[in-house]
Amino acid sequence: MFALVDCNSFYASCEQIFRPDLRGKPVVVLSNNDGFVVARSKEAKDLNIPDLTLYIKVAPILRKHKVAVFSSNYPLYGDMSSRVMSILREYSPQVEVYSIDEMFLELEGMNEDLTPFGQTIKKRIWKETRLPVCVGFGSTKTLAKVANHGAKKIPALNGVCWIQRDDQRQWLLQRMPVNKVWGIGSRIQRKLNELDINTAWDLATADARRLRRRFSVNLERTIAELNGEACYALEEVPPAKKQIYCTRGFGVKAVSLPPIIEAISLYASRAAEKLREQSHLATTLHVFIQTSPYDRQYYSRSTVVQLPYPTDDTRIISRYAQYAAKSLYLEGYSYLKAGVGIIEMVDRKFLQSDLFSSGQAGDTDKLMSLLDGINRRFGRDTLQLAGEGVQKKWYMRQAYRSPSYTTRISDLPIVNI
Repeated sequence: MFALVDCNSFYASCEQIFRPDLRGKPVVVLSNNDGFVVARSKEAKDLNIPDLTLYIKVAPILRKHKVAVFSSNYPLYGDMSSRVMSILREYSPQVEVYSIDEMFLELEGMNEDLTPFGQTIKKRIWKETRLPVCVGFGSTKTLAKVANHGAKKIPALNGVCWIQRDDQRQWLLQRMPVNKVWGIGSRIQRKLNELDINTAWDLATADARRLRRRFSVNLERTIAELNGEACYALEEVPPAKKQIYCTRGFGVKAVSLPPIIEAISLYASRAAEKLREQSHLATTLHVFIQTSPYDRQYYSRSTVVQLPYPTDDTRIISRYAQYAAKSLYLEGYSYLKAGVGIIEMVDRKFLQSDLFSSGQAGDTDKLMSLLDGINRRFGRDTLQLAGEGVQKKWYMRQAYRSPSYTTRISDLPIVNI
């Protein structure tokens, strides 16, 4: 038996934690540079505010309905996610953090009534974090996802859904659009619709072997999971990423080289930090810069850079990324976006050193460990490369960002008694 615990409207709910005056009111959260609406509270959804739409297009509607608007506050979201996951680990030793707001739990050998158990989880998370969650129970991970969908859509379930019987499974699947099934994207949905497969039940009762030949083995496994046959085990240790990218749009367009170099240095540092988290070493970088696609003179260039040896040294990765950016830069343009990607890497465990090259210096590991340790303890960018700049006027726009209530001492809420 699997459980899926999913935070409701996670980003918007995080913004309401320390703003109880906004509970029960419409809230939206914007993407980087305040460009798009990426999260909406239930009340905002009820106003038919579309998701992933340009903020400037819906700004009049938001003002009309007095919708609270926030810029993305990733330190707050990440910290609240960690708190929820820490609570959930107490209910099962076997867990999989699927995303920032979702976690699978394996409930092997649990024979008790799961509905009260789900309510206990739901109430405790609300009590300790003030985040609303829904809980779904199913015999497979895909059915746990289906149950969680039902818990959100059916008010009578009070946020907890347990698929116990086959008639319950059939009832839910018949009312669930096929694109809501875990792993079914819009492209596959269109092709399934052409085959008259419109609901999750249509997919569950389809010819799995025929669909496997037309699509892939993954779709065949999804069908098996919808019918109660477990094909996917928990991934307690997330697989290492094959590529690591850090890209951002500028808050203010860059019309000269220095701000682009600062941005590239920062993005390289972020990518190197993620690289060290999964114990890999970079061998090849991809660097790009571009103007807005809506500019009359659109300019976009990229290049691939081979590093001198496998490394996770922020200094080396940043230096080569900066060299690449200088070669791409052309005067006379207003640049809107840049990025650094680590597109080839090797696992430290399987690294084979070159007999004729010394490779990464021995003291680099200690230095990078010190860098990461200080930034984890005292906050990101406590230590950084000088090349990243100080004022960062080009940094992404966050005009509506809330305080970092849980990760910065100066932002701690003050309670007057």
